[in-house]
Amino acid sequence: MLTDMDPAPLRRPPGARNPVTMAELMAALPHVLAAPRDDGPVTLLCHRPGFNRRSFPDRLRLTRAEGVPGDRWLTQPWLRLPDGRPDPRIQVSILPARVLDLVWREREHVPHPGDTITADLDTSEENLPEGTLLRAGTAVLRVSALFNEGCVKWKVRYGRDALDWITAPGHPPLRLRGVLCAVERDGEVRPGDRLRKLAP
Repeated sequence: MLTDMDPAPLRRPPGARNPVTMAELMAALPHVLAAPRDDGPVTLLCHRPGFNRRSFPDRLRLTRAEGVPGDRWLTQPWLRLPDGRPDPRIQVSILPARVLDLVWREREHVPHPGDTITADLDTSEENLPEGTLLRAGTAVLRVSALFNEGCVKWKVRYGRDALDWITAPGHPPLRLRGVLCAVERDGEVRPGDRLRKLAP
């Protein structure tokens, strides 16, 4: 995998040669839903300096002004406000670690999905409703209402079933693709830090 010292661009990848199947995804659903609800470890960080580029640093700075400094959110966001500025609700994406382990099986040639933080936490709508505050290291994040439904790249990388599983009947409220967040308070996060739900 790339390191934070080698953010070389990834060539457009082939899909998984042996993608996860719907049967496997459904069988694993109880395990995914059994993730910690209030406090779980951050297992991986990802920085995206540009399209199809990844690095996996040992720390990330999170700021209200820039999201992740150097990340493409500031210059190439997929969602903007009416005045053209990047939408802060997509500054940070959090992916459940149990979902990543389930779909990202061929790590030598299939890229990481690009989520800022991977953590072992239940990201369902019931557990993390809009406005929930999460402490990530010394930073604080606010969960947005935007639904992360996956995209064409998710399907190409991890298979059609991995995408259909996210939007299957009854599954959207589970937020299996994780949550999108705005930075509420500047800070720093590292792998091994705790992602904690703060009291309302």
